[in-house]
Amino acid sequence: MTLPYIVHPNVILGANCQIGEYVILGVPPRNLPPGALETRIGAEACIRSHTVIYAGNLIGDHFQTGHAVSIRESNEIGDDVSIGTHSIIEHHVKLAHRVRIHSNVFIPEYSVLEEGSWVGPSVVFTNAMYPLSPGAKADLRGPRLMAGAKIGANSTLLPGVVIGRQALVGAGSVVVHDVPDYKVVVGNPARVIKDVRELSAYEMQQLVEVEGE
Repeated sequence: MTLPYIVHPNVILGANCQIGEYVILGVPPRNLPPGALETRIGAEACIRSHTVIYAGNLIGDHFQTGHAVSIRESNEIGDDVSIGTHSIIEHHVKLAHRVRIHSNVFIPEYSVLEEGSWVGPSVVFTNAMYPLSPGAKADLRGPRLMAGAKIGANSTLLPGVVIGRQALVGAGSVVVHDVPDYKVVVGNPARVIKDVRELSAYEMQQLVEVEGE
């Protein structure tokens, strides 16, 4: 019987993975033969239908995708990471443990999302300051989210911006400069309006952080 999904050579799956219909795992990048790069996906993964994962990805346990997710080659993805339906992760991206990416998100090359960071629906990261310029490819710099940073729906992050620890970017913002730790920014261009620790919604989280120190 033909499997309802395709697994290329040199793909190593952990125990109890659920693979949906029309999923393709271990797709070789251009100019490399099938199996040239090892692909590892940890235990208890749930990879939903029409997802495509290229070769060379190292993915931890309890990974899950929505439907029709595209993940290019040579990424590092930690444990308990979730990527929503129709999101695109380009190559050489780092997603630490417990990163949550919602649907319709675009994350380009050389982006870094640290532990517990959160990205809302339809967010766009960018990595080319001057697209199609002679030096554009040599100077690609994706955004970096520090631990616990949160990006509201429909926001855009410019190349190389750093979103500080536990910072919050309001929905629809355009972030053109680094955001300090714990700050709330909104608007186009995004500007600081308050401190996250002033928001009652995060009081319990602050208590847990203090007790954990």
